[in-house]
Amino acid sequence: MAPSVVLVTGVSRFLGGHLAARLAANPDIDRVLGVDTVPPPRDLLRRMGRAEFVRADIRNPLISKVIEHASVDTVVHASLSANPGSSGGRATMKEMNVIGTMQLLAACQKAPTVRRMVLKSTTSVYGSSPRDPALFDETTTPKDLPSGGYAKDAVEIEGYLRGFGRRRPDVSVTVLRFSNFIGPRIDTVLTRYFALPVIPTVLGYDARVQLLHEEDALAVLERATSHDIPGVYNVAADGVLLLSQAIRRAGRVPLPVPSGAVGPVSRLFRSARLVDFSPEQMRFLNFGRVVDTGRLRRQFGFTPRWTTTQAFDDYVRGRALRPVISAEQIESVERGVLAAARSLR
Repeated sequence: MAPSVVLVTGVSRFLGGHLAARLAANPDIDRVLGVDTVPPPRDLLRRMGRAEFVRADIRNPLISKVIEHASVDTVVHASLSANPGSSGGRATMKEMNVIGTMQLLAACQKAPTVRRMVLKSTTSVYGSSPRDPALFDETTTPKDLPSGGYAKDAVEIEGYLRGFGRRRPDVSVTVLRFSNFIGPRIDTVLTRYFALPVIPTVLGYDARVQLLHEEDALAVLERATSHDIPGVYNVAADGVLLLSQAIRRAGRVPLPVPSGAVGPVSRLFRSARLVDFSPEQMRFLNFGRVVDTGRLRRQFGFTPRWTTTQAFDDYVRGRALRPVISAEQIESVERGVLAAARSLR
């Protein structure tokens, strides 16, 4: 059964704003409220249609008034941020993620009208380690728990949500653990990383990368909001790419860096405001992460439209990424090498 009044957090960002737009286009939903600390960009606000923007900070207990006065029955918590740069720094990001979620859950716990909660989480809760299994399923315990950053925030938030579920067993709770997003429109640390002309990698490592197209991510969030499908689900596309394969498909030039130099290099990129690498992201680029999505297909009833490779190629096309070294230049070098070899012979 479709919800009546939906509240979506984080609507100034791509996923939250476009999800609110999709829900507002559903005539079965009476009202859609979009909450964030800053207004969405003008074009996104227009796209949201009849969705109502409410400027509010979920860290403030007053969020309970918004939920109570609107008689919200479904809450989609999509404001978790993995980007310290856009959140005002790592300390502010953690406060928004963790303290904000605690206040939101406290407000939902007191609201008798709330019947459904959807959380946008991340596969980062499994960590990245050289001892990882080939596939993580939803019951797998990580070998090394995340020690900081967005991944640690997500682990704490899922714990708070489990506690909320015990206190409010009448509320249907859905946790969506998304892999890294990719696509022509979404802006993430990973999309900026692959747009660099020269891409730093860790010498001796070639991580397995599993992605999810931005449109598939929106479709999963919309389905979780519109249908009562409780549970924890890994959400990722079929297939994987090696990091080296992704760099070649993007036409970029890899720059292998010794592990001891990774820290200074990441600080250099952060200070130049190119890419904000965190230790957890560097571990992901070392070891990668691949999850099993069988439960997503069987129980949730969703199959991603794009594979990992197709999603990445759509990102490359949509961003119009041109090869740093053209095919003609490569062929010219190859011809020169072959000519030199023949002359030596």
